[in-house]
Amino acid sequence: MSDVDQIASISAARHSRRECVTASTDSVCFESYVTWTGTSSMEVFVKIIAEDLKTGKRKIAATALLTFVALDEQKRPTRVPQVIPETEEERKLHETAPERARMRKERKQKSKELAAFLTTNQPWDLHIR
Repeated sequence: MSDVDQIASISAARHSRRECVTASTDSVCFESYVTWTGTSSMEVFVKIIAEDLKTGKRKIAATALLTFVALDEQKRPTRVPQVIPETEEERKLHETAPERARMRKERKQKSKELAAFLTTNQPWDLHIR
């Protein structure tokens, strides 16, 4: 919740060009669970739910998928238990996780290829036109 407040305060300050403080926060609920595992890696799904306290109406405000790696006492990757999805939502996220993992790996490789192509211009290398 602290991260949400910090990010929101940056937007408010940028917009107003003034120091800002939080006046109120709607009811927000975070839910998260492990959707899929590899050998040592885990995909974690986070759902941010906003709730109108007067009506009780809830809606999904945001979602995120994060990848974690479990470490042993020597800070080396270590095995994690497999996920056993129980709800329809958990099953859907579990079934579609390998494709997301493949896409992450592909994106990472493309980023490495682009990074290898890029250069760092030193001030004396810049050509003023």
